[in-house]
Amino acid sequence: LELLELLHLPADYYDKQVTKCSGGERQRVALARALAFDPEILFFDEPLSALDYRLRKTLEKELKDLHRRTGKTFVYITHSLEEAMVMSDRIAIMRQGRFEQIDVAEQIYSRPESRFVAEFMGEVNLFDVQGVNGGQLHGQGVDVHINGEAQELGIALQQGEQGALMVRPEFVRFIRPGQTADFIVKGILREEYALGSRMQYDVEASDGTLITVEKLLEDRFSGPLGEQVTLGWDAERTHMIREH
Repeated sequence: LELLELLHLPADYYDKQVTKCSGGERQRVALARALAFDPEILFFDEPLSALDYRLRKTLEKELKDLHRRTGKTFVYITHSLEEAMVMSDRIAIMRQGRFEQIDVAEQIYSRPESRFVAEFMGEVNLFDVQGVNGGQLHGQGVDVHINGEAQELGIALQQGEQGALMVRPEFVRFIRPGQTADFIVKGILREEYALGSRMQYDVEASDGTLITVEKLLEDRFSGPLGEQVTLGWDAERTHMIREH
C-alpha cells in the first residue's frame, strides 16, 4: 500500500486487474512491482514511448520526483531528446554500441565532443574549418567572418587540424546595420516556420548551406523571404569540435 501511495494510485488498486488499468496506470503498477524488491538500480527501456503527450509529460515529472524521493539509481533508455534533458542527472550518448560522451545534460548540449553528439542533441549549425598559420581558421564552405583572433576567442586549431564551429540556432541573431558580433555570416532568408512560442528561420549561405535561426515569437524577424540578411553570434556561444 505504501508503494501505491508513493505512485499516486488508490488503495483499491491493490486487487485491481492490470488489464483494466489505463496506459499510465499500468506503467505505475509495473514500477510498483519493481520497487517492491527494493532494488538498488532500476532500468527503464523507453517506458513512456506508447503514451500520449500529456500523460507522458505527467509521468516524466512523477518519475523525476520518485527518483529524488527514493534516492535509487535510475538507468533510463530513450530516443527522445526532451525526455533525456528532463529526466537525467547525467546523459550517456551511445553510437554503435559505444559511448560517445557521458556528462551532465547542459555540457553535452553546449559542449559536445563529436558531430554525432552535437546533432543528436537537437538543431545545430556546424561550419567546417581548418587551422592555418598561427592557429587561425580557414572556412571550408560557408564564409564565416571572425571579428578577433581565434586564439583569443578560444577556438584556435593547429595548422592542418580539422574542426567544426558549432552554434545552436537560439544563439544566432539577425544583425542590423551598425551592429556587430564575434562571428558574422551573410545569406538569403529562405523559409520561416512557426513553432508555437518560437519562430525558426532557414538562411541560405553563399555555398548553399542552410543556417538555422530560432527566435522567440515576440522577437520574430520582420523581413520578407528572399531578403539578404546578416547573421551573427558571440564567441561565448561557440564551441569548436575537433575532428579525430
